[in-house]
Amino acid sequence: MIIIPMKEGENIERALKKFKRKFEKTGVIKELRGRQVYIKPSVRKRKEKIHAVYVQQMQLNED
Repeated sequence: MIIIPMKEGENIERALKKFKRKFEKTGVIKELRGRQVYIKPSVRKRKEKIHAVYVQQMQLNED
């Protein structure tokens, strides 16, 4: 459960912004969207491998 302590006279928009930031860091929405569609483990591994190669190429090009 996310708890946002509010100070006396604090703006409600600021507290809402803090809540949204904390909620996003928990990764609930990202996990929910990931569970909406089943991805086979082989496809997931293939995508991870392709992404790792891409990241490695970007790091090599950076140097």
